[in-house]
Amino acid sequence: MRNLARRIVRARYWLAAGCAALLLAGCAQLKYYMQAAQGQYALWSDARPIEDWLGDPSTDPQLKARLEKALLIRRFAVKELGLPDNASYKNYAALTRPFVLWNVVATPELSLRPIQWCFPIAGCVSYRGYYSKEDAMAYADELRKERNDVQVGGVPAYSTLGWFSDPLLSTFINYSDAELARMVFHELAHQVVYVPGDSQFNEGFATAVEEAGVARWLELYGTDPMREAYTRYNARRQDFLELLVSHRKMLADTYAAKTSTRHKRAEKARIFAHLKTEYQKLKDSWGGYAGYDRWFAEPLTNAHLSAVGTYHDYLPAFRSLLKQERTFVRFYGAVQNLASLDLVQRQQQLQQLGRPVMLNAETSKQADAPPEGLH
Repeated sequence: MRNLARRIVRARYWLAAGCAALLLAGCAQLKYYMQAAQGQYALWSDARPIEDWLGDPSTDPQLKARLEKALLIRRFAVKELGLPDNASYKNYAALTRPFVLWNVVATPELSLRPIQWCFPIAGCVSYRGYYSKEDAMAYADELRKERNDVQVGGVPAYSTLGWFSDPLLSTFINYSDAELARMVFHELAHQVVYVPGDSQFNEGFATAVEEAGVARWLELYGTDPMREAYTRYNARRQDFLELLVSHRKMLADTYAAKTSTRHKRAEKARIFAHLKTEYQKLKDSWGGYAGYDRWFAEPLTNAHLSAVGTYHDYLPAFRSLLKQERTFVRFYGAVQNLASLDLVQRQQQLQQLGRPVMLNAETSKQADAPPEGLH
């Protein structure tokens, strides 16, 4: 009965929040907010405590093993990383779709600056999330009719920033141990510090937490094969990121040049063709690893490259700050102080800690020693 009462209270809260958002947004946003409210409520309603899944004789043994590992990761996140000890990632929901959300990202035809959408809690962000792929594709078509470049990408997990109990999902539960830990640490970090409207800050911070957290997880629980596999994974990710960053710069230089629109369109097509060719070479160097193939599932556009730096521009600065503070608790306090500054002051502080967009071999190395924990 207590669980039912809590659900009723949360449902009423969600309904009230949704109504307020609708009043603020106007009728044009009605359909979007309704799908968001319904999608979140369905996700929350489908989730059951992990203990229920483990105690159910009909639960697949492989799923039980993954859920037990997720519980271990969750406890580690609290004890070793100082992440929130709340109800998030203590429930599990089995979805019938490959992703929990599909994000729509868009830019003008000859620009890398993403279109922004603003929301009551998250602030202004450069994407719109849909629980239905069909709805996402329909909105993408509307944006294309306005001559925008558009990308629709599947999202395996997201954070409600502590407003709701985020569940583990079938969309990522079968990731490797290190990848599962990375996902949980990243999303929980968003519940520690989040600045509405500053995606570079938010994602840089969460990426630094996930990176250091996985390093410690592997140190304590990993095997040599696990560590080697994750090292290869990180190397491929860095190679791919550097490929995207270099082509993003080519596009930025092209759009900034004082040339005709016709010339810019031709250069844009040439750069994207070159990107596909270079990716195939990179893929061959990985022995045929196809993990990034789905990134090329749609025709390449500016939208694919608009947010390339969001997760990494300030990562060197957060790495430096974590190394300086030595423990996660002190690190979180220092990040909270940064979050309290205005945007200009915050950017200045981050630039002093580590130059943005430092994506070379030296700056991609992890700190010389892992943080010392919570002491």
